[in-house]
Amino acid sequence: MACPQRKAEAEGWTVIWVDQSGFSLLPSVVRTYAPRGRTPILRVLLKREHLSVISGITMDAKLFLQVQERAFCSPDVVRFLKHMLRHLTGKVLVVWDGSPIHRGKVIKAFLADGAGERLQLEQLPGYAPKLNPDEGIWCYLKRVELRNVCCVDLRHLRSELRLATARLRHKQDIIQDCIREAGYHV
Repeated sequence: MACPQRKAEAEGWTVIWVDQSGFSLLPSVVRTYAPRGRTPILRVLLKREHLSVISGITMDAKLFLQVQERAFCSPDVVRFLKHMLRHLTGKVLVVWDGSPIHRGKVIKAFLADGAGERLQLEQLPGYAPKLNPDEGIWCYLKRVELRNVCCVDLRHLRSELRLATARLRHKQDIIQDCIREAGYHV
């Protein structure tokens, strides 16, 4: 991956790492402080509902995010890429995993219809989540920003996720640390 990143930087491209994740109504339970003898108890209804989220981060700590209540498919990914291209200038190198939704006919048609002039897609090798800094973003959102948060429904979860994302956008050092942790230089 180092070669495409260096080439993209030399030619003035914007490098963006993209990944998907899910956020469940069940809270991410993390150790917390409490007065001795008063163990905190999280009370939630056991529901399998979740939000599907796709995001991308750039070297200059920009965070793009799209949320929906169903699993992502190729047309949803194209919608995210269009949104991203509206906010970024110049050529863009997208680095992501080898998910089938990233290789679908809809993606290929999107590139053939003109997006390929500004957009280049690079696939990470095999199952290598540690090479994608966006995985660090998911970990931070779930384990820090949304730790021990109990949501009653998807609307509440979406609201909490929006607030957590807004807080994270102001912590550019965290985003850049995720990029460094994956082995890239910022």
